[in-house]
Amino acid sequence: MPTIAEFFGISIMLYFDDHFPAHFHAEYQGKEALIRIKDGKVISGKFPPKVLKLIEDWRRIHVAELLKQWENVKNFIPPKPIKPLDK
Repeated sequence: MPTIAEFFGISIMLYFDDHFPAHFHAEYQGKEALIRIKDGKVISGKFPPKVLKLIEDWRRIHVAELLKQWENVKNFIPPKPIKPLDK
């Protein structure tokens, strides 16, 4: 599971050969959530509102990059790191 970004204790990963819809995995304090790339909807998992806000802020900045990386991992091409959120 390649980690593509880390910020404020949050890790963002894309998994090879993952299922649709296009999404990323976020981990925070031992918990995991799946977040849809297109609109930021939480597919599964639960985080505190502050953590979800940070993830959403980051996702909005990087939607195009995330979709490109999603296509790469679907084709077993290793994803490249995406700039973390810095506040």
